[in-house]
Amino acid sequence: MVKIKTAADIDAMRPACHHAADTLVMIEPYIQPGITTDEINELVHDYTVKAGAIPAPLNYHGFPKSVCTSVNHVVCHGIPSNKTLKDGDIINVDVTSIIDGWYGDNSKTFFVGTPKIKAQKVVEVARQALEIGIEVVKPGATLGDIGHAIQSYVEGEKCSVVREYCGHGIGRSFHEEPQVLHYGRPGDGLKLQKGMVFTIEPMVNIGRAAVKLLGDNWTVVTRDKSLSAQFEHTLAVTENGCEVLTIPSK
Repeated sequence: MVKIKTAADIDAMRPACHHAADTLVMIEPYIQPGITTDEINELVHDYTVKAGAIPAPLNYHGFPKSVCTSVNHVVCHGIPSNKTLKDGDIINVDVTSIIDGWYGDNSKTFFVGTPKIKAQKVVEVARQALEIGIEVVKPGATLGDIGHAIQSYVEGEKCSVVREYCGHGIGRSFHEEPQVLHYGRPGDGLKLQKGMVFTIEPMVNIGRAAVKLLGDNWTVVTRDKSLSAQFEHTLAVTENGCEVLTIPSK
């Protein structure tokens, strides 16, 4: 069952969503060659705790860190480690914050130093794919409309959409219904209505769509080792469209 949020519920979600967005703003200057993903994790963890928030990934089904850091061909759920970022890398930082029991979830892919041409391409396509998906959201549209818009754009740019992982409802739980696929057919799936709150988070590969799960049971990589990028927002369906909730507080 999809949980429809009231206006009061959505207001209660705003602090967590703003904090998640503020965290991405905070971390951006630190994304430089030489930093480790563990150091990124420590910065995110400390920033979150000092704000009185809880880092949702920590201990979620056994995930050992406070943030997901997915570098180059890692699609999602990368575990922070002593891996040092190098000039030309790309990294997705996926932040989810909990405040007063409500969740806010967003991610962004950053360039490390000077990006290469393929990195610029996949990051820009992923960023645009999210925007295109958001533009579709309004009461009466369907989940298939969102997926189709994203898929059509990404494949038109000669990239591919990851099929195995998707957006999701969110509120007092990290993952709620509905599942928001980033591919699909117009008119298919659940019809959107005011008060639905969910993420859109397309994972875009510069190569083929196929992925595999590594032995740690978290890290997902592209099978062909091609670059992957992702952007994510939490949004609420409004009377005439939608509101992106994961925007910085200032």
